[in-house]
Amino acid sequence: MAEKTGSGLRVTILSDNNGTERLAGEWGLSVLIERDDGLRVLLDAGASDLFIKNARALGKSLAGLDAAVLSHAHHDHADGFPALLREQPELKVFVRRCAGACCYAEKEDGLTYIGAAPELFSEYGDRLARVDGDREIAPGVWLIAHRGADGASKGARERMFVKDGEGMRPDDFAHEQSLVFDTERGLCIFNSCSHAGAAEIVEEVRAALPGREVYAYVGGFHLYQKTPEEVAAFAERLKDAGVERICTGHCTGEEAFAVLKERLGDRLTQFRVGLELEL
Repeated sequence: MAEKTGSGLRVTILSDNNGTERLAGEWGLSVLIERDDGLRVLLDAGASDLFIKNARALGKSLAGLDAAVLSHAHHDHADGFPALLREQPELKVFVRRCAGACCYAEKEDGLTYIGAAPELFSEYGDRLARVDGDREIAPGVWLIAHRGADGASKGARERMFVKDGEGMRPDDFAHEQSLVFDTERGLCIFNSCSHAGAAEIVEEVRAALPGREVYAYVGGFHLYQKTPEEVAAFAERLKDAGVERICTGHCTGEEAFAVLKERLGDRLTQFRVGLELEL
């Protein structure tokens, strides 16, 4: 494991479902992470160039980013990247090796494409840094792959699929990855939708980076279709895992957030565009 940096993090939500009077929102997520030593990493780019406009309104420059990361290959996290890549010809985006224009969801009217805009892969393929397994992308900053064997069962439950040749199979979320920062307080996990399960992801990170506790988890939890009982059980698993700071929104859902708040109290914060966190 890399030596911890000893630096804190400032986290700014650039795009989320919840906007404000001054800053527009959209169904999507984009998060800017700035470390005290000057390192700057962008996680996801929302569904459009809105995150760029919000960054400018907040006085946050996206020029000279040290890294950009796509958490998973869905349009509401990927489709802002072409606009950013046009502005920054040197920037590369870290994506999983298997990420592509192949993600679908079963809706009332049949299968609907929910993947990234194909142009991200066809026109900007040389700007994508493909990742296999785990990788340290900067001192104390890691991309962690999913290790769970039941991803496909979760994809089937969520009615999400990937195109495989001429057919479809349940999504096993191999195209999803966690971004992890090592800090003095412990590991800070960023995973925008946590399709593989946030509690499972905590265990994946612990296994990949042994000897350190998980201090914070920032991301969506994809709970908007879950029952209150399922959400309550999920909250207890996060408490049992010892995670002290939790910030969530986007695909978590308002009703699920209310249940989480009852269970997690002050350790829980809700996303909104423009929110700044100190970790």
